[in-house]
Amino acid sequence: MREALIVWGGWSGHEPEQCAEIIRDMLQQDGFKVYVERSTEAFADPSIHDLSLIVPIMTMSKIEKEEAKNLAAAIENGVGLAGYHGGAGDAFRECVEYQFIVGGQWVAHPGNIIDYTVNITRPDDPLMEGISDFPYHSEQYYLHLDPSNEVLATTTFTDEHAWWINGVVMPVVWKRQYGKGRVFYSSLGHVAEEFNVPQMREIYRRGANWAAR
Repeated sequence: MREALIVWGGWSGHEPEQCAEIIRDMLQQDGFKVYVERSTEAFADPSIHDLSLIVPIMTMSKIEKEEAKNLAAAIENGVGLAGYHGGAGDAFRECVEYQFIVGGQWVAHPGNIIDYTVNITRPDDPLMEGISDFPYHSEQYYLHLDPSNEVLATTTFTDEHAWWINGVVMPVVWKRQYGKGRVFYSSLGHVAEEFNVPQMREIYRRGANWAAR
């Protein structure tokens, strides 16, 4: 049986506990045995090297050097990581080693909660099969990114909230390798209610299953 670890905490505005419960149930339905922890201390445990998947939900927060080192080693050796929104893309701002794993870092969401479109760029990829472009109401994430990411979906910024980024096409969903480990990230999911959006939920579910070894 595949085993997954969810570690949640950090900024409460992203509803990490509620989201952890949703993802736990999702993974259990897909046959995972799921462990849930509330401290980054879990990342320092040698047993994480035996997992199939790690899900960080730790917006902002801090991670100790040895915790980050062990987490990176586990993923490099084959453990998958599946993250979303700020829980993964804006966690551990001071830890560049962690940002190297994820492949990106949040820097802005002009206009805060707005309407925008998610454009599927790789409809031929199994993670996106049968999913078309869809409207979304949330924070439109502006990120700094690793060019080695394999981008699966994007969004295009307008000049309404920041004129100098008009027309910028920004990745929303990507997958990547970190050593032997597979890493999946989606910038969607500001609050738990967004998991009710069928496309958002299915993209994350598929991504988590893809990342898990």
